[in-house]
Amino acid sequence: MSNSIQYGLFDWIDRSSVAVGELYEERLKLAELADQADFYGYHLAEHHGTSLGVAPSPSVFFSALAQRTTNIRFSAMAFLLPMYHPVRLVEEVCMLDHLSNGRVELGVSKGVSPYELKCFDVDPNSAQEVFTETLEVFKKGMTETVLNHNGEHFNFKDVTISLKPLQKPYPPLWYPTFSESGTIYAAKNRYNFLTLGPPALVAALAALYRKEQSELPDHSLVSDSPKIGAMRQIFIGPTDEEALRVAELAYRDWYESITELWHKNANSSFDALFGWEACLASETILIGSADTVLAQIQKLVDESDINYLAGAFAWGSLSFEQSKSSLLSFINDVAPNITSTQHK
Repeated sequence: MSNSIQYGLFDWIDRSSVAVGELYEERLKLAELADQADFYGYHLAEHHGTSLGVAPSPSVFFSALAQRTTNIRFSAMAFLLPMYHPVRLVEEVCMLDHLSNGRVELGVSKGVSPYELKCFDVDPNSAQEVFTETLEVFKKGMTETVLNHNGEHFNFKDVTISLKPLQKPYPPLWYPTFSESGTIYAAKNRYNFLTLGPPALVAALAALYRKEQSELPDHSLVSDSPKIGAMRQIFIGPTDEEALRVAELAYRDWYESITELWHKNANSSFDALFGWEACLASETILIGSADTVLAQIQKLVDESDINYLAGAFAWGSLSFEQSKSSLLSFINDVAPNITSTQHK
């Protein structure tokens, strides 16, 4: 594999024709392959009330993943903080950190879908402020043995936090976003950054992230380079034609899942964003032979100078064997041939 860019698996664990238990097992096997190939991370989206996410509790899935892998790190992408009690989140993340020998990371978000927030009786209008306060309490709980907090949404007095994370002061944080304001927030807080969208947008946001980080007062004291990454749905076949034939059918199923809640609420605002033809044209989904996908990723890396790529290889009606074959082709034929000069 290339030494200048790191890779991860992105996953929804969306509905499938196989039994749910079998679906979990298939995803664990893909994660094992990524672990053996020295992937950096596995990232699981959290979704509720929709067939886009049949693993709505990332922590539960990660407890199994931690036992099936050795080196790969893992994070929800992202924990939807307005749906969590912060003390419970502290306890679960600490458990995962010890179960995995310090491999858990933490993507955080307020949530995109108002319909999913309502599954937990969360007012979408207050989601941002609840997110901010939950994250504040989470950080306190990770670093203090006695939690005291007097806020708008949470109040704690002399709450003992007996379990602490293995990683200090707490596991690395991620912030997924495709907006300028979200990118600035991620950079100012030194969170790892994951975005999506066409190469031009990825390049613009990556440049903005680097600019904001470079202007931090103690930037020169930071030794660890943050992840500046993009997510792509990928399917690699023997030829472009065969890959497109297989992937288009599978993508239709995934498209129904990702738009499901929106359509139930007579909302079509995301239809164009996830349309098959539009996504192919904008190269937010990468479908083709290994050579074709390699060229597309190389273009993305050249334009944006990202240092991390999270690929989704299992989605829609793709069978386990199809996803496995595509992932192995990426591991053997694509990743070793991608070159990148990281931004200095």
